[in-house]
Amino acid sequence: MVRTPNMNKGKGLHKSSPRRPQHKAADGDIDLSRPVDLVALAVGELSARCRLIKRDLNITLRTSRLREVVPGAIVTVTPRKQWLYRGHLHLSGEIQSTRIDVSALDLTPLELHDMGMWDPEEEYRGEEDQSVEDWARPIIAQGPRPMFEMEQVLPGDDSDDPFMDPITLSNYLKDAGNRVGAIKILMDLCQADLRCLDAHTHLGNFFFDHDPKIAIRHYEIGLRIGELSLGENFNGVLPWGLIDNRPFLRCMRGYGLCLWRFGRFEEAEQICYTDALAEPGG
Repeated sequence: MVRTPNMNKGKGLHKSSPRRPQHKAADGDIDLSRPVDLVALAVGELSARCRLIKRDLNITLRTSRLREVVPGAIVTVTPRKQWLYRGHLHLSGEIQSTRIDVSALDLTPLELHDMGMWDPEEEYRGEEDQSVEDWARPIIAQGPRPMFEMEQVLPGDDSDDPFMDPITLSNYLKDAGNRVGAIKILMDLCQADLRCLDAHTHLGNFFFDHDPKIAIRHYEIGLRIGELSLGENFNGVLPWGLIDNRPFLRCMRGYGLCLWRFGRFEEAEQICYTDALAEPGG
């Protein structure tokens, strides 16, 4: 089952992880004689907040071609100049390439909470006078499987005001025509914790209609970060009805829709089949 990207956020238990202690910047932190790999955290029009791979050192990168950079991407830069400003390290240079490799981001996988067993035969049984649809038969054939709810990270969420969390506020600004303000909130969430999957999917939604080449990068990074929690042999389900699963499932859906728009139909079919398997009753 394929749906258009959902702009509404689920209301579940949202957790934010503690910030890592930041390495203090000093002269000579970056070797300017060779390319450097940076993890993009938040991207603006003229600069991007990044950190060095394997080091908790934040850097402001000033360069061109930032439009192609998304939070969570690894950016290879030919450095030109570095300087300190108010104790914070700045770097200028040229982007050589960008890539997606979430295994290199040194992220703690999101927790999976055991929610019991899920029986596809009960889920897809339908009415007595209706036959099971063809797409559901291979899912039923796999039999009952464990059901999980994925941890949802949302930095800055205020449990005392559940109707004005950062995602809701970003959507409000977008609807009010303040696109810049809405995107900044989502970028700030990514900078605080790249595991905020809802930020990735809503950033993808911003570009979905007019620039799917950028949208698919946002969706894929959120999808790949979520997949860190599943491992290679995951055989459970993440139901849409369990609210904290929805950010991951939105990333999956958006990624699949972009694949379809690019004519990558076999890949899109696989993603959409997984989406249907992961969203019983959704």
